[in-house]
Amino acid sequence: MNARIDPHPPGAALYLGLDLGSSRTKVALIDGAHRLRGHAVRKSGVDFAQTARACLDDALQMAGATRDDVAAAVATGYGRNNVAFVTEATRTEIGCLARGAYQAFPRAITVIDIGGQDNKVVKVDAAGRRQSFKMNRKCAAGTGAFLEEMAHRLDISLPQMDDHARQARDMVKLGSYCTVFSATEVLESIRAGRPVPDIVKGIYYSMVKRVLEMDALGEQVVMTGGVVAHNPYLVQMTAELIGRPVLTCEQPQFVGAIGAALHALDGGATDAAAEPREESA
Repeated sequence: MNARIDPHPPGAALYLGLDLGSSRTKVALIDGAHRLRGHAVRKSGVDFAQTARACLDDALQMAGATRDDVAAAVATGYGRNNVAFVTEATRTEIGCLARGAYQAFPRAITVIDIGGQDNKVVKVDAAGRRQSFKMNRKCAAGTGAFLEEMAHRLDISLPQMDDHARQARDMVKLGSYCTVFSATEVLESIRAGRPVPDIVKGIYYSMVKRVLEMDALGEQVVMTGGVVAHNPYLVQMTAELIGRPVLTCEQPQFVGAIGAALHALDGGATDAAAEPREESA
């Protein structure tokens, strides 16, 4: 999906995808040729509907369009049932991630999505059909929430984490995947005088190892999600650990929203019953 936003032709139909995550709400607008016309992201906050409205207005402004230009819409994510003001058509996160990633890379792929509260590993075959998926519902370790907690403990901002990881000369390996215990280990490393970059690299390593233990990966791996978008060193580290290149979409944070928009273009019927059986990791 091309990241460049072209002017929207007056009167042309747009298709809306809303991805209402527990941490961030993302909106994507595409046209009939699958081109991205507008997008927006905000913290989900305590009112999914209000945040979705704000994101939709932002995306429409970027596209130079109005709500009358939206021909169909599909919602996905944790708060997908909170946007009846614009659509009642929903799709699961798994289906939208698979659709969005396959649009960018039409081949057999394994999609790794690192989200705010959970991680997903989705396998898609060469025809774009979802084969299986796993989620880590039981613990926030390895997610965006984990990274935020570690940044708080180190008293640095999230944007600084990636720069610190790249500056590391060594790596402090964390022995626990638990967020609480890992925070204790980070504090002990600080007290021991270990350099912050070495600690951050160890945090990244812990996240990647947790994801890689969720499921076996196919040959072609695609990483998506807001954490990936803002912490690209995670992609580099994953590639180093699996010994082959890792692909990313041009808009990693919006893959689910783009997938929802593509489903809207396709017709938008709810597909919950068609999903493969969920497995937790």
